[in-house]
Amino acid sequence: MTTTSEPSARATEVDRLLAQARTGLRRLRPAEAWSAVGRGAKLVDTRPEHQRRAAGEIPGAVVIERNHLEWRLDPTCESRIPEASSRNTQWIVICAEGYSSSLAAAALRELGLHNATDVIGGFDAWTEAGLPTVHPARPTPPRGPGE
Repeated sequence: MTTTSEPSARATEVDRLLAQARTGLRRLRPAEAWSAVGRGAKLVDTRPEHQRRAAGEIPGAVVIERNHLEWRLDPTCESRIPEASSRNTQWIVICAEGYSSSLAAAALRELGLHNATDVIGGFDAWTEAGLPTVHPARPTPPRGPGE
């Protein structure tokens, strides 16, 4: 489902930036994202540790905090993770509410990862949809280069 909204005349610059970022995305509802993962897409959780600790995590999600995302997923970068071996990988970014994930997915598309997208409503919508979550005793550490 593509969701684009025209920013109102009273929109802030960040609202305009977000609307522009979403223009090229085929954003996924949580259940669509879960199905895509079942078909081989990679879900990447960009939420900081304190949010994952408080709300839980998605089993199997690749944890990469937002400030390292482009370096970990760019197939041409020495700091990439092993799963980032192809520009054809479908990366589905999830954040807390579905805002920063749209900006992140747009940045990945600018790197040439044209299958990148995000989850509408983020982790909040994921849990509301009743999709799987876990609450590990210790939050999953973010992935580093080569991990």
